[in-house]
Parts: sequence; structure tokens; C-alpha cells
Amino acid sequence: MAQAKKALVKKSRKGGRAAAKSGARTFRNYVGGEWVASGSGETFENVNPADTREVVGRFPLSTAEDMNRAVEAARAAADKWRRLPAPRRAEVLFRLGEILMRGKDRFAEDMTREMGKVLKETGGDVQEAIDCTYYTAGEGRRLHGFTTPAEMPDKFAMCVRQPVGLCGLITPWNFPMAIPSWKLIPALVCGNTVVIKPAEDTPLSTYNLVKACEEAAAPPGVVNLV
Repeated sequence: MAQAKKALVKKSRKGGRAAAKSGARTFRNYVGGEWVASGSGETFENVNPADTREVVGRFPLSTAEDMNRAVEAARAAADKWRRLPAPRRAEVLFRLGEILMRGKDRFAEDMTREMGKVLKETGGDVQEAIDCTYYTAGEGRRLHGFTTPAEMPDKFAMCVRQPVGLCGLITPWNFPMAIPSWKLIPALVCGNTVVIKPAEDTPLSTYNLVKACEEAAAPPGVVNLV
């Protein structure tokens, strides 16, 4: 009887694990304003470290070709984005901050599921992204250059800040929304376009950040996720 009970429990656990895996959501890359599968057609599983029976999601096993497409999308969007006045770029970021604030609890729960931090810690991680976004959006009206006297009478030299261009961002797992925001948001307000590659251990949190950028109406190609 005891052996039969153990076998039943074991079978039940296997069944629960299979059900959790079969019900897992499949995510995609974000390239040129569209959510697209990897050219490889393959995915990897993001597993809850506190309960390995739960698959948090399946994410694209991307290739060099996927990255090249994202780079081309960022390049195509670069000129229009850099020409948009910085205060207008900042408006997108202010909207992003509002979206992150509204979704804070959900984003914190997702982060706890995929990396194991307690909710107090993950809530702080999301708050870091919110604070960074609001602060940096304010820089849209403070991207000052400087002026200095020239060597000729009645002349002065002027410095104007210009975007770098395309930015490739590779981020770690330990602060999976805060650190991407520290890289992403300043790049955007300064007029750069971005391709971001999150850590394989915590792709969902970066997905949530990029999805929020889409909802904030960041133009296609300005933010890309691979």
C-alpha cells in the first residue's frame, strides 16, 4: 500500500510538471516594432528556481541572423529618432514611467518567479527602473551643451550634444529590470536606438520592460529585443 501511494504521488508530481510545462507561454523577439520568432525556430525554458516544476516561459534561442535583423531595424529607425526633439523623446519615457508604475506589482511577481528574489527585493528592482525613467525623462529638457569665447572678437564656440547612434546592450541577471533601464533609458533620451540582449536566466523582466516601451509608443525599430 505504501509503495502504491508513493508511486501515485510520484506520478502526480510528474503530471503536474508536465502540465506546468505544457501551459507555459512562448515569447518572441521584438524587432522593428514586431514580435517575431527566432530564425532558428528553437526556444529555451525559463524555469522557476524555487519550484523547478514551473516553466515561467519559453524564449527564443536566437541566432546571429536574428541579431543582424535587429541591428538593421535599429539603423533604419536611427535618423528619424535622433531628429525628434529631445523633449518629445522624453514624452515617450514619461509614458513609460507611468506604465511601469501601474504594472509594478505584476512585474515584481514575474521577477520573483524567474530569479528567486523575495517580493520586497524585486519590487525595489522595478522601482529602480521607474525612478530611472522619470529622472532621465527630465533630462530631455536639460541636454545642455556649452558655449565658450572664441579666438576672434565677437565670436563664440558652441557645443551641441549628438547621439552616438546604435547601442548594443548586454545585461546581467541580478537586477533584471533595473540594470537594463540604466542602460536603455539614457540611450533613448539622447536620441540613440537600441538592441538589447537580456541574461538567459531572467529574460522575462527585460521582456516586460521592452513591452512597456512598445505600449508607451516608442517608434518601431527604436527599441529591439533579441
